[in-house]
Amino acid sequence: MRNSLWNALATNATLAALALTLSCSCLCRQSPVVGTASFRIPGQDASGKGEVWRFAVSGDSRNCGDVVMPAIAAGAKKDGAQFYWHLGDLRAIYDFDDDMRQESKMAGKELTILDYENTAWDDFYKNQVAPFQNIPIPFYLGIGNHETMPPRDRCQFVKRFADLLDRPEFEEGKKTKASPSEGNSKMASSKGKPSGASEKKSAQPQDSEVCGPVESKTYYHWIRAGVDFIYLDNATSEQFDDNQWKWFQAVIKDAEANKDIHTVVVGMHKALPWSVSCDHSMNESAQGIAGGVKVYRALLDLQKKEKKVYVLASHSHYFMMDIFNTGHWRKNGGILPGWIVGTAGAQRYVLPAGADLAKSRANDYGYLLGRVFSDGTIDFEFTELKSADVPSNVRDHYGRRFVSETCFAENRLTVPPPEKDYCKETP
Repeated sequence: MRNSLWNALATNATLAALALTLSCSCLCRQSPVVGTASFRIPGQDASGKGEVWRFAVSGDSRNCGDVVMPAIAAGAKKDGAQFYWHLGDLRAIYDFDDDMRQESKMAGKELTILDYENTAWDDFYKNQVAPFQNIPIPFYLGIGNHETMPPRDRCQFVKRFADLLDRPEFEEGKKTKASPSEGNSKMASSKGKPSGASEKKSAQPQDSEVCGPVESKTYYHWIRAGVDFIYLDNATSEQFDDNQWKWFQAVIKDAEANKDIHTVVVGMHKALPWSVSCDHSMNESAQGIAGGVKVYRALLDLQKKEKKVYVLASHSHYFMMDIFNTGHWRKNGGILPGWIVGTAGAQRYVLPAGADLAKSRANDYGYLLGRVFSDGTIDFEFTELKSADVPSNVRDHYGRRFVSETCFAENRLTVPPPEKDYCKETP
């Protein structure tokens, strides 16, 4: 009898311990499944002090970006960021974004695929760009692979977002005078409650005769206080093409010769080849590998000439630092400081098998805060957002349960990606 009782108690204790372990693995803040990289919250004193100015950056705002991006805007304002830089993938395009479908549902309307395709980019302006412009914080826009998915293409992107791509501070050929569409012209007055997703806007141009060549480029750079910020377009597999490569070479040659430039920060959508996030990067194509390796080596050379170099990307929907500290680059030239921050609302990914959990965070939304010091050094810190950081008018508009459950608790994959053949190096 006594043995039976002890066995029962032992069994119950084992089950309780197992339940606690499983619960903690799912819920504990520092679960190794999601990584344990350090983070801050908006407005929190950054580690170390003495920086001269700050900026914020992240990418991939499809799916729940209309919920998360206003929280990023509020956080960037609280942190005193001088600008926000979006690294591409604005809307899903290949399928409905969850937030746009929810907005129509809350309005009692059906969002058809035609309505979605015709309003997706206007929706991005209205619900993701406007919160920054209403503060105001300058908004710098990059192109991602989802901006090139049919029925959209690179040319349509350039024309639709001409006012963001033709900023007066941009160097080299930003001359386009294309007037903004109706969606742009109404953007500045969109304070307060977001308007309904099914509200009709002008359709995007669909044929090549309407959308002809324009002078604006999807790659650009600007200089601020001794820092040269460069955006490279690697949204499609043929990039970096000859024109972009020649332009990039000229930009970094000028940066090398300019004694007033201490730092170069290069942003792009996909990470350069042979990073920790190899499975979802420029390794996806042979052209991407070849072009990306050329850019990487050029930046290594610039770094050796006493310029500070930092490389930022998104595309993979998690936060990760030190992404080029891999066997490939340790053996083939050296390591560039690199970060991935695809955390602006897209469905979150499981970390790849090779991730250093102490340098990574998955299942989080947020942005990278860059703190620039007088000597050109930049410290980057991940700033995590919770559902409570979403402005109350946005939570009310989409429904608090949708925000807390669909976007923050769910909206994530649970299966790690398989190892890709293109990440296996041959001897």
